[in-house]
Amino acid sequence: MSSPKRSFLFLQGVCSPFFQRLARRLVADGHRVAKVHFAGGDIAYWSRQSGRAYRFRESLAALPAFLEEIRQRHGVTDQVLFGDQRPIHRAAIASARADGVRSHVLEEGYFRPFWITLEQEGVNGHSLLPQNATWFREVAPSLPALPRPTRFRSPFRVRATHDVLYHLAGLGNPVLFPRYRNHAPVTAPVEYAGYLKRFTQLRFWKPRDARRIASLIDEPRPYFVLPLQLNSDAQIRDHSDFSGMPEVIEHVMASFARGASSDSRLCIKNHPLDMGLIDYAGLIARLERRYGLEGRIVYLESGDLNALLKHATGTITVNSTSGIVALEHGCPTIALSRPIYRLDGLAFKGTLDEFWRQPTPPDHDLFRCFHKTVMHTVQLNGGFYCRPGIDLALDHVTRRLEAEVSPLEALL
Repeated sequence: MSSPKRSFLFLQGVCSPFFQRLARRLVADGHRVAKVHFAGGDIAYWSRQSGRAYRFRESLAALPAFLEEIRQRHGVTDQVLFGDQRPIHRAAIASARADGVRSHVLEEGYFRPFWITLEQEGVNGHSLLPQNATWFREVAPSLPALPRPTRFRSPFRVRATHDVLYHLAGLGNPVLFPRYRNHAPVTAPVEYAGYLKRFTQLRFWKPRDARRIASLIDEPRPYFVLPLQLNSDAQIRDHSDFSGMPEVIEHVMASFARGASSDSRLCIKNHPLDMGLIDYAGLIARLERRYGLEGRIVYLESGDLNALLKHATGTITVNSTSGIVALEHGCPTIALSRPIYRLDGLAFKGTLDEFWRQPTPPDHDLFRCFHKTVMHTVQLNGGFYCRPGIDLALDHVTRRLEAEVSPLEALL
């Protein structure tokens, strides 16, 4: 059942036309829409037809009062944003909650590649999904069967083009938004230079890494997998106790040296979108010598993660969605922070030192309940970058935003 017409305030979105198209859809359905611009890229991916826009040019401390004035002026009932850990969004969510305004947070999907996430108030470590395995077992049987997703192809070049255009528009920030500070710890030119260098090297790494993966799978020795997350990821910076991936790598390798059997190996695989700004190979080689692990560490810059996880003895992650992929394969998994899948019966609840000796497979029935519930409540078929993905997402997100009660709220 659709709600009465509402008033939506849009904050920062993803680097693509998705937000402006979503706003137009809501306006066409009779809702009111306003937008706050924080940077030049926000202006580039907005239009007058999408709704009235305001520019925020002050320091972060002035943002709550600025937003409160706009909410009152437009009678805002809901605000929409991408990612809950940008400094401007943390302040906006807190002030909206105090005003009784709902925050709808969009993010990349927990299950990929054909899904996106939409939750109220926060995602990942701030998700409203209960950290209670019994709850998932109880609610899943009453939920309808999951439909098959509509598949689409989302070329990386499309996403990269949107990103470049967004940051080119940001060249005007010193004049238009003099106090704006990007939430990303790395500037766009440095990021692009890193990608260019790394992607030119991938063609040399892929054959080598394919051989290393085949060797790991074919040999009878047990192996564990540590899939790296992006060092700049908010999941690491804001939702974990680690300062970055180098600290994660050292923590895991030190524990592996203490607790793992002498015949086991540790495979560390880089993230496919890593910018190449950290010499992980060099770091791992130094730690290998420090902890006496020569010959027991395999480092990959590329390769088929699904094949690795399917045959692995166990997987170690901080809070990556690769942990969900590992659980899908029935692979014992330990999470070093508190992602949504850190449930009794899914993720290993002991210490990392204990995990090497006692890797416990996830409960298949519990994972089925978890998967069905998460998909029903906070996952929507679609994407943020290519036209087919955006078209799908618009239909599903619009219906979810217009509903009086979200599926998760109904279950809670």
